[in-house]
Amino acid sequence: MATNPRSALWVPLFDELADPLLAARLAAEAEEAGWDGFFVWDRLTWSAPVTRVADPWISLAAAAAATESVRLGPMVTPVPRYRPAQLARQTAALDRLSEGRLTLGVGLGGDAYGAEFARTGEQIEDRVRAAMLDETMDILMAAWSGQPVRHRGPHYVIDDLAFLPTPAQQPRVPVWAAGYAGLSGPLHRAACVDGYFPVEVRHPDQLAEIEQRIRGLRPDPTAPFDIAISLVPGVDPAAYVAAGATWCMTELEPETITLDQVRGVLRDGPTITTPAEVTSS
Repeated sequence: MATNPRSALWVPLFDELADPLLAARLAAEAEEAGWDGFFVWDRLTWSAPVTRVADPWISLAAAAAATESVRLGPMVTPVPRYRPAQLARQTAALDRLSEGRLTLGVGLGGDAYGAEFARTGEQIEDRVRAAMLDETMDILMAAWSGQPVRHRGPHYVIDDLAFLPTPAQQPRVPVWAAGYAGLSGPLHRAACVDGYFPVEVRHPDQLAEIEQRIRGLRPDPTAPFDIAISLVPGVDPAAYVAAGATWCMTELEPETITLDQVRGVLRDGPTITTPAEVTSS
């Protein structure tokens, strides 16, 4: 596992926060206050009373330009909603703009809040979206290498196309796979990448069990690996860190989030204060 646990703001860019310039200012304030990461939700819509939603990629680009050290990323991107070629270009460009600070969170997405897949004609079957996600990840890994991508699969075709320039981080952008805590699909997917973001971890013992399971699935259990968890403000992260968490992210209620609330959490400072050097994961 990665050493030196870190703290990040995890912000749904909804309603009064649905402004890329504001996201940039918050990221800069988080960096100045000592936070290690600034991650944003990737949604097209959300259930009422939310009415306004910012684009995460434009917002992260603005945040990258306004900061120097915090890690940035969408947490999480519902990969089946994107074309793989589009995602390859966006991730490489954002990683270069941030000088190698992108962490890509990936997941299936879903229609539980706002029905964004059904309302835009996207795939709503979980198993099909899982296959689309895994196929896209194969394409991204190839695209980030800079070599020509030759892929013909059940969902996507890329015929002899090189995606240049490559990301700043090599051999590739770090990827965290997300999913509801303990489900086998996300767990196996995460074991093949750089980190796991289990959703709805509610007790350190639950996290400790997850950490043991994923350690057994990874090809090299000693290699650096991140486990990121979300905690509501005020929860002591110490027991979760002891259970295996390497990143602790603030959990803010999307339906009631306000700028004052985010700034209050931000100014309270990181939930973990252990000094840490930024690494590729």
